[in-house]
Amino acid sequence: MRYVLGETLQEYQEEIMEKDRPSVFLATSQTARDCLEQAGMQYEGEINLKDVGFCKMETQQECLAGSLCIPKLLDILGERYKILFFINRHHIVIVDDDEFSYRLIRRIKRKKTRQGESKEKFIYNFMLEFISRDLELLGHYEKRIMDLEEGVMDGKIQGFQNAIMPIRRELLTLRSYYDEIMHMGKQLEENENGFFAKKQVKYFGVISDRADRLMSKASQLLEYAQQVRDAYKAQVDAQQNNNMQFLTVISTIFFPLTLITSWYGMNFHNMPELKHGYPGVIILSVVVMITCIIIFKRKKML
Repeated sequence: MRYVLGETLQEYQEEIMEKDRPSVFLATSQTARDCLEQAGMQYEGEINLKDVGFCKMETQQECLAGSLCIPKLLDILGERYKILFFINRHHIVIVDDDEFSYRLIRRIKRKKTRQGESKEKFIYNFMLEFISRDLELLGHYEKRIMDLEEGVMDGKIQGFQNAIMPIRRELLTLRSYYDEIMHMGKQLEENENGFFAKKQVKYFGVISDRADRLMSKASQLLEYAQQVRDAYKAQVDAQQNNNMQFLTVISTIFFPLTLITSWYGMNFHNMPELKHGYPGVIILSVVVMITCIIIFKRKKML
């Protein structure tokens, strides 16, 4: 597999014309049309990386045209790496303004002695490389959710919502992303245009399986986060019930006292113990309070 930068097309022009020798063109938006021409591809659509928002692929007569919208591991909800790619029977053209593809290829070269002697092997190595660290990333999410769960079990629920909501949004984003990669792998495996050797399409099945496992892991973490969130709600409800129970006990203790004081506060002429009833009212109120407290303690409400 030969790698050709868009800026050095003239140096490889004669070698590129050797159709039996696959080449990978690394182009920017400015050099994309020249690279497509040298690779013998015709693409009538607009080449605009700003419009890339999903990982998808479409089959055309002259080539396979697709896009990659890859989340950055340190900022899942932020700007993504946006790539366009085109594949025909002989060559691959990758359009990338961020040099992300170039860095991926350099990593592949460092890791593997056989980076991709065929188009199929190159695509396999390329796509697996940009999801190679995602399982570790999901492991970090699992650790964060476990820490939140321990805090909830210990009654430390302050700031829980602010911590769990970004995790849920990021996991939802990753799950959708893995779903798109899985479907792209299946489309490549179908080999509708016959651009790939039949013995080589097995690589694309590996891509689909890897993305499917990552999607399943993200779904499991979303369910786990929901369970922890339910536990948090249960803790909040329990605290509110305790507060309501305490207020109910206080209200129940003071209700008979209010009745007694309102009764003796009427001061009509034939009121029993009108002249010497004050100490008796005090004693009666104390007895009522003590009786209520004893009853509530026996019922374990205090």
